[in-house]
Amino acid sequence: MSLQVAKPAPTFVMEALHGDEFTSVSLEDCKGKWLVLFFYPLDFTFVCPTEIKAFSQAYDEFTKRGADVLGCSVDSKHSHKAWTTDGLGKIRFPLLSDLNHKVSREWGVLDEDEGTAQRGTFIIDPDGVLRWMVVHDTNVGRNVEEVLRVLDALQAGGLCAANWMPGQKLINA
Repeated sequence: MSLQVAKPAPTFVMEALHGDEFTSVSLEDCKGKWLVLFFYPLDFTFVCPTEIKAFSQAYDEFTKRGADVLGCSVDSKHSHKAWTTDGLGKIRFPLLSDLNHKVSREWGVLDEDEGTAQRGTFIIDPDGVLRWMVVHDTNVGRNVEEVLRVLDALQAGGLCAANWMPGQKLINA
């Protein structure tokens, strides 16, 4: 399957850690809300905890916009639990386990040579349609404020100019 913006997002069902509990999460669970899905390389690394903590700290901003947040790596749910217990701390959204690499591969973020996910960020609308995606080098962390800005732009309902910020006018077509 080829991943494309403005097309339905690939479905998934994955094991996850949410708080202290193991659960499963599917794309279908998120229907009716906006979804920010981000992939990160591995637990117990250097850049990844800075991003996960930043998304967790901004979680209220995402929920104010009617959005869920999901983080995903190729680690097991048990690794997620060990990491949150021993270092990362409490995270306010589920961490998904793509241990078999199936979802990372379908979403186009699997580094086949390394066996890890690249840093991919995806915004899916309430109907399950992919609206935005960015995949970049693993050495560079994401800017959560930019993800929020893009979510705002997608929800603005019109044409947004370069560097558009919430509250600014939309372009008249």
